[in-house]
Amino acid sequence: MTVPYDALAALTEVVGSGGLRSGDAIPVRNRKDASKTEEGLPALLVMPRTTGEVSAVLSICSRFSLPVVVQGGMTGLAGGAAPMAGEVALSLERLNGVEEIDPVNRTMTVLAGTPLAIVQEKAAEAGFLYGVDLGARGSCTIGGNVATNAGGVQVLRYGMTRRNVLGVEVVTADGRVISHLKKVVKNNAGYDWTQLFIGSEGTLGVVTRVLLALQPAVTGIQTALCAAGSIDKALAVLNRLEARLGGSLLAFEAMWPEYMKAATEQGGLPCPFSARPELTLVVEAAMGTAAAGEDAFAEALAELAEEGLLDDVLIAQSSRDRQRFWAYREANYEFYRALPPGIHFDVSIPLGAMETAVTLLRQRVAARSSAALPIVFGHLADSNLHLSVHAEAIDLSGFADIVYALVEEMQGSISAEHGVGVLKRPYLGMSRSDAELALMTSLKRTLDPGNILNRGRILPV
Repeated sequence: MTVPYDALAALTEVVGSGGLRSGDAIPVRNRKDASKTEEGLPALLVMPRTTGEVSAVLSICSRFSLPVVVQGGMTGLAGGAAPMAGEVALSLERLNGVEEIDPVNRTMTVLAGTPLAIVQEKAAEAGFLYGVDLGARGSCTIGGNVATNAGGVQVLRYGMTRRNVLGVEVVTADGRVISHLKKVVKNNAGYDWTQLFIGSEGTLGVVTRVLLALQPAVTGIQTALCAAGSIDKALAVLNRLEARLGGSLLAFEAMWPEYMKAATEQGGLPCPFSARPELTLVVEAAMGTAAAGEDAFAEALAELAEEGLLDDVLIAQSSRDRQRFWAYREANYEFYRALPPGIHFDVSIPLGAMETAVTLLRQRVAARSSAALPIVFGHLADSNLHLSVHAEAIDLSGFADIVYALVEEMQGSISAEHGVGVLKRPYLGMSRSDAELALMTSLKRTLDPGNILNRGRILPV
């Protein structure tokens, strides 16, 4: 699609020539997100600086029926921000900055294009903590986190992005600005419409400003690397630690043996234990500055080891040890490059079905190809698994049917925290009923009757 001259002139008047790019002048970063989708050249790249400019841009696109793809940090893994032919790429990269930190109400008002790492840094400088933390913290943006309801490694304590958002400002498809940025936790005055836009992946409106809830800064972080002989034992450890340590548990991450084999052989990390366990766990808790907190953490893990629920326990004695333990959990960013080509998944499995699901996954992957390697790791406490299947000289797409059929069988979700985008859209019916899909379609048609926003993402319409 070619952007009509009148539309181009109107858009130029709004954002200026510096806020527009076309053709070869469009940066590579705006042609593809972090997913496996192919690179695409948008018809136009528009970079507004203010909510008013976003409003004017969407009003023009609505008037000329120009399809729009909304872009943030381009770290998405479901193809939601990757441009399709003829789309206008609306990048919020210049809508960037922390506008206010309110220490009394413990809130932060942030523009949508602000990187997560900046939010974390500014919160820490003010003596607070922002509860969402992701591996892509340096490049993902708050607007993108809200649009996908991002999770991360601290969901166990602080929840998904949804729980950390008190309000949003949104621009609808026709350019209307709707804002709710009141600094109150309780507000039952009618529909909580703000929640509708969290996790909607830009299909219902464009988030431009966010009111975030801040938490007290944590102290005395204790970290351990643990070996567990089974998923059931690991879940028993989780339950016991939550009961013993109260609300201090921050993270409970799990890595299966295939993952650890890749982390040590392809990733170059040393084997942490003498034998490779079924699960390697990263356990972290905020125990306060008193020595009693450190002792309580060590005693709790020692007790679990004595009972046979843990086969081995390493407790970090320094910040360097902590970084070394977390290096295993983040090793996938490196070892993926050394493995054969892979297809990646982000799913949820009920905790009670986790043992069965991983066993069946291994069996079904092997039945399709004895040479295929399944990698499993993730946020065990949150029922969120990250899966990948790697193999040379074989069509990997067939593994999607295996994985998603298994997820449906276990009554899980095809998307835990990465969104649906384009890549998971064909499988959405495996996690949502026909009635739910009909409701989603109705909401989309009501808020975006011209179907210009992120067309073909989540829903086929």
